[in-house]
Amino acid sequence: MSVAYLQTPLGIAYIEGDTDGIQVVSIKDGTSLPSNHPIPEDLAPAIQQLTDYFNGNRTVFDLPLNPQGTDFQKRVWQELLKVPYGRTVSYLDLSRRLGDEKAIRAVAAANGKNPIWLIIPCHRIIGTDGSLTGYAGGLWRKKWLIEYEKGGLQGSLF
Repeated sequence: MSVAYLQTPLGIAYIEGDTDGIQVVSIKDGTSLPSNHPIPEDLAPAIQQLTDYFNGNRTVFDLPLNPQGTDFQKRVWQELLKVPYGRTVSYLDLSRRLGDEKAIRAVAAANGKNPIWLIIPCHRIIGTDGSLTGYAGGLWRKKWLIEYEKGGLQGSLF
């Protein structure tokens, strides 16, 4: 398994994967990258696409993904990939898309277990009333990402 790091406006992104695909993208507070962090060849496309995203030059990711989870979690994550850049849907809407609005709590839990931050866009899921509820990376990051994707934040932040 290869590991890479990327400085983003929201902290340090940790990326893990191999030739089968990206397994983990997480975000941590901090402004300094770990020393001696060469970018492995199999993660270079992820670094480039994340950089493009934060520079305002990418709205869709085109990377092999290999998230690890239950079959149900993977179904939820696949549905998250269908939520377009700049749009949000509610947890209830997501549950309905998966065929069972009563599964809203399970859908929310699976959303919260998303191992591939940003690329699988769990930040685009909001409360039915429009509230920003639940986000493993912190609600301030969720708010930032939604505003950024809706054009509320201008220019490159690098």
